[in-house]
Amino acid sequence: MINSHLVGSTPSLPPQSLMDNTYSALKKRIRDKLLEEWSSLFQTPGYYVHPPALQPRPFMGLGKFVAGRIHQMRAGKGYLAAHPPWRSPDADTSCPRCGLEPETFEHAILSCPSRHHSRSRLLHGVTSVGPEAPLWSSLPLLKRLGTFIGVTSTGFPPTMLPPPPPPSSPPFSLSPPRVPPPVFRVFSLAEV
Repeated sequence: MINSHLVGSTPSLPPQSLMDNTYSALKKRIRDKLLEEWSSLFQTPGYYVHPPALQPRPFMGLGKFVAGRIHQMRAGKGYLAAHPPWRSPDADTSCPRCGLEPETFEHAILSCPSRHHSRSRLLHGVTSVGPEAPLWSSLPLLKRLGTFIGVTSTGFPPTMLPPPPPPSSPPFSLSPPRVPPPVFRVFSLAEV
């Protein structure tokens, strides 16, 4: 729009406040129409409860990897046991860390007993991960969530996790490993 103070005192131009209000209203109508058309052309799947937006989600500033984990877990399409995309339909959905209930996003972040220590140190103030939770609009809470996800490897692909220790690993000792004695075989002249 035209800034009236740059043109001078021309009586044909409306006041600046009217032009600013008109521009804001026009901008809002265009954005609303864009979201409406976007929603009709690319319908949001039924499992994804978050409405489309024109601005990036606040957690997208946490870094690609952590932001990807958060987005996947919010959508129910991550690497948690209760998320079906990469697992067979009849796979066990119980939490591999505690085994008490299905490993959903809410369980992995807020209630898994095996993550209690990390949660008490890193997630002060995070009480809900639902779509309307204050977490999604608070940058300090999102940073805490990102740190928690990185430290606990929550939602990481299984190939990125370190292998579990063998079930009967011997205790650590400083003695050198036992080497079996060499085996010698005597050949006869007929074999050579």
